[in-house]
Amino acid sequence: MDRRERFDDPVEATRAAMDGRMAEVWTALPGVVVAFDPAAMTVSVQPSIKGRVERPDGSATSVALPVLVDVPVVFPSGGGFTMTFPIAPGDDCLVVFAARCIDAWWQSGGVQEPMEPRMHDLSDGFALVGPFSQPRTLPAVSAQNVQLRTNDGLASVTIMPDYTITAYNPAASITLTPDGEINAEADARILLRAPHLEIAANAITLAGLDGSGAAATITGDITLDGSLTSTGDQVAEGVSQVHHVHTGVQAGSDTTGEPA
Repeated sequence: MDRRERFDDPVEATRAAMDGRMAEVWTALPGVVVAFDPAAMTVSVQPSIKGRVERPDGSATSVALPVLVDVPVVFPSGGGFTMTFPIAPGDDCLVVFAARCIDAWWQSGGVQEPMEPRMHDLSDGFALVGPFSQPRTLPAVSAQNVQLRTNDGLASVTIMPDYTITAYNPAASITLTPDGEINAEADARILLRAPHLEIAANAITLAGLDGSGAAATITGDITLDGSLTSTGDQVAEGVSQVHHVHTGVQAGSDTTGEPA
């Protein structure tokens, strides 16, 4: 029994009754991911806030709430595009509970009648993955730039206010900057794979990581629609374009043989 019920005060009694009813209304709770089902796009979540159970003698004890199963994950999505990311056990999340039963909507989509009359129930949550408790806050969070990053900060894509995009990672990263630049960086390689790859630019610069010359390997034919200017030598099948000589030179209007 709530101790306030012992007082002959109708206002306090009403307040106690309202508090009791509100205790059964679930709005949102932080939680910890227990399991992720990428096919169903759902998670099982252990709520991080304990519940309170009152005993008949008026005493109370704290108990862990049950694990919430089949909670739909909310990924950033719209217009036919979705950004997804792996979800691991132990990730923090925020579970937001719908005002009505979501079972029919979850199974069939569209506009549906509620299958149950329940309201603000633990069974009708949506998981927003990403809230961080203080022990798990991210290192080196930028106060000026947008980043797509690993939690440890070893990989990141940063969009800066000057429209520069910078990618960093001892392994791999892509960075978008506010000045309109996109920087991709990797310790191993960056692979672009497509039946047709087109680059539209006023200038293309190829340089080594230390600013020195860089090697380019092309397997197949090269077609140029315009002039090609080089400040160095080119070697084709072992023959230097700058230093090769011709054999079989004849006087008059005859042509030479192939380069030697």
